[in-house]
Amino acid sequence: MLEIRPNCECCDKDLPPESAEAMICSFECTFCTRCAGEVLGKVCPNCGGGLVQRPIRPAHLLEMNPPSTERILKPNGCAHQNA
Repeated sequence: MLEIRPNCECCDKDLPPESAEAMICSFECTFCTRCAGEVLGKVCPNCGGGLVQRPIRPAHLLEMNPPSTERILKPNGCAHQNA
């Protein structure tokens, strides 16, 4: 079951469960579409895997299968990935 993490690991943008702007890798590292595309080139900086759009869990299933509330944030964002 996907964790559905609540934020972008780079810029800390909120990515609620219904967001079409969430991108994930196979380990569920989570990034917004701007960071995934413009900063990371659609490659996860943690595992090197590809980033794809996160599926949206139907609202009626969120109560029984709630999204994660744990925010994961890279201390220096992802700016160092461009260097």
